[in-house]
Amino acid sequence: MSRSPVSPQAGQWWMRSALRDTLLQHGTPAALTDYAYLAVATAGTMLAFVTALSRHTSGWAFNLLDASALSVWAVAGAQKTLAVGLGWLPAVLLGTITAVGGGAIRDLLLARTPSIFGGTPLYAIVAVLVSVVMVVCSRPGGPTVGVLAGIAVGISLRLAAFTWGWKLPGSRDWPPRSSKDRGS
Repeated sequence: MSRSPVSPQAGQWWMRSALRDTLLQHGTPAALTDYAYLAVATAGTMLAFVTALSRHTSGWAFNLLDASALSVWAVAGAQKTLAVGLGWLPAVLLGTITAVGGGAIRDLLLARTPSIFGGTPLYAIVAVLVSVVMVVCSRPGGPTVGVLAGIAVGISLRLAAFTWGWKLPGSRDWPPRSSKDRGS
């Protein structure tokens, strides 16, 4: 029986935090100063190794975990960006990068095509929308409203995308057009 030491979610927390904090250039990345990141990443990796979580990546529970993680990281990236005094656009961009960056790095290290490059139900679009909701809702009601609204919207959209198979078209889905079709 082959067991993968890395599950789709375990061990990538430090990657997301370090990527976000490095892009913000606002002090040392939290993953390098707070040992809780290392402890949680190690515990998640050990859990994945012991229980062979890599075989259980298509069920409802995994999809809920994936949707929750994507939403929480998008909110965390946008919130931290706003907290250091940057505007709404950097908050949306860094919220999205925080949400999808760790997963992309993980997939590359596992020699898989990153989810952001397609073939999966809405992924980066959900991260963008969660970041926008966080930014918009955090202004009038404070960050708590933005956090809760962003996570709720993200989980709902991602689970709906899984349920109904919502995907963006990939380059292979677009048929090539001849010069006659273009009117030339």
